[in-house]
Amino acid sequence: MKFVPVNEPLLVEPVAKELLDAKRRGLSEVALSFDLALSKESCRLTETGVEVRGRFVDWKVVGESAKRPRDVYVLRAGAVEPAAIVSEHFYKLVMVKWGKPPTLEIDGIHMHRIKDVTPDEDTRLKLRNVGSFRGKSVLDTCMGLGYTAIGAILKGAASVVTVEIDKNVLELARINPWSRKLADENVEVILGDVYEVVDSFGKEFNVIIHDPPRFSLAGHLYSTEFYKKLATVLKPGGILVHYVGQPGIKRGIRLWVGVMRRLREAGFSVRFDEASMSVVARLSNF
Repeated sequence: MKFVPVNEPLLVEPVAKELLDAKRRGLSEVALSFDLALSKESCRLTETGVEVRGRFVDWKVVGESAKRPRDVYVLRAGAVEPAAIVSEHFYKLVMVKWGKPPTLEIDGIHMHRIKDVTPDEDTRLKLRNVGSFRGKSVLDTCMGLGYTAIGAILKGAASVVTVEIDKNVLELARINPWSRKLADENVEVILGDVYEVVDSFGKEFNVIIHDPPRFSLAGHLYSTEFYKKLATVLKPGGILVHYVGQPGIKRGIRLWVGVMRRLREAGFSVRFDEASMSVVARLSNF
């Protein structure tokens, strides 16, 4: 499927504070960013609120947003809504740092490293393990907000197939301005469980980036059986970068040790990259 962004203005704490400051200064118009710092556009200030792109938000909501540094609000026609979805789980876009891409939070768990690192830096560290992406075909096993797929395209990948199991995650990616490059003609988005989807591929990828949810949420994506499936779609000389992180490290759990053992059982030679918290693997028989 092709990715179709939702281009609605977004309101976050730094912009809300600038709006309140502009109001205090008696301004009737100001240029600010309503796409999480990617660009600026003009908005009109009135006695009752702010108008931008035909959307209206009253000063009470602006004031509330100015007190909530993590929250993102979507300015829709006739309504201002949090960038969040309540379903079987609770999903929301979360501001990390102004001028940097937001993270995705599911049931209070961040889907990116955010301690001493921003999501774009986290992505850069993972992709650095690949070296050159120029002209390569890439499989991104777990799309999330799409930063890995976008990073590969920006680094010159010829094509990226990215798989996302959760339609709610896909919907928040459509809202997120930092995910818009998923609409690139060389990116294909597949909605489904990559454990099953991978069976439909041939030996067609030079690079696989595997950044699954936590082991407790998706243990099958850490299994020897799944790693063997990945081996069947990786071209000779290809590389697999498997983000692991450090869940449970304070309890003495080193998740990457088991990951490396199972990858070896699946036919890979492996090393651990501490900077990106990832296991880097290549097929041993190449």
